[in-house]
Amino acid sequence: MDQNAFRKAADLDFWSSSVNPQVLGGGLTNTNFLVEDRGERFVVRIGEDIPFHGIMRFNETASARAAYFAGISPEIVHHAKGVLVMRFIEGKTLTGKDIQNSCNLARVLALLKKCHEEIPQYLQGPVLAFWPFQVCRGYLITAREGGTRWMDALPRFFDINAGLEKTVGMIKMVFAHNDLLAANFIDDGQRLWLLDWDYAGYNAALFDLANLSSNNEIGSKKEEWLLENYFEKPVNDQLRLRFEAMKCASLLRETLWSVVQEIHSTLNFDYAKYSEDNRNRFEANYSQFQKMESSRV
Repeated sequence: MDQNAFRKAADLDFWSSSVNPQVLGGGLTNTNFLVEDRGERFVVRIGEDIPFHGIMRFNETASARAAYFAGISPEIVHHAKGVLVMRFIEGKTLTGKDIQNSCNLARVLALLKKCHEEIPQYLQGPVLAFWPFQVCRGYLITAREGGTRWMDALPRFFDINAGLEKTVGMIKMVFAHNDLLAANFIDDGQRLWLLDWDYAGYNAALFDLANLSSNNEIGSKKEEWLLENYFEKPVNDQLRLRFEAMKCASLLRETLWSVVQEIHSTLNFDYAKYSEDNRNRFEANYSQFQKMESSRV
């Protein structure tokens, strides 16, 4: 247990009496605790800014608050420097297999549309953008400056990233979540909730859709359904190629995120294996993208 994080969570002025925070698993960029107080349960997220990941806690707080007012995320009841306290949601954390289920996928899509369209109505103050190709460029530079063991692969990744960005082309910006892991969705038995706004910011809707697919391996038939129902029109080859490019960007970004974590993280996690696993998935997807691209020439 991170004792500094524990003390920070326990000593908040927000509590009505002495509390005993219980560690919650899952946080790779923060430490999470469950706290009981006033007959209620709360989740406390402890984490400082992580500039090389683009994580700025003012942005997370603004996004989470707006997501609450849009009816997407739990209420934020307290925040301070490096601290976010929200109401606990009792429910089932989704898995990739849950999201692959057609009924659940439809519910997730509706929630994403709500995120993209309604959160901006409640945002207050400045918030960040999340352009995945710039994120990847930043990671590549950070990895190079940090003397990564991946040094020989960096030039190729720079080139691939630039090519994918060119394929995606012009986009319409929406307010996106940008980290659509299954574990960030909770089903309380009546509705879905979307959590964890560390990477939230303005981006292309296509990235959220691609990120959802790549993280949860929904398959080509459901990808077609996802695109058709999100954009409310038949899917053409151009959209398929742009979507495939965004899937590659999502997987490259996850790979490079882990490469940077190998250098900088102090958490007890096997980032080397995570990097390798995600690179393998990226390479497979990039090969598929190249086949699609060459078939259009």
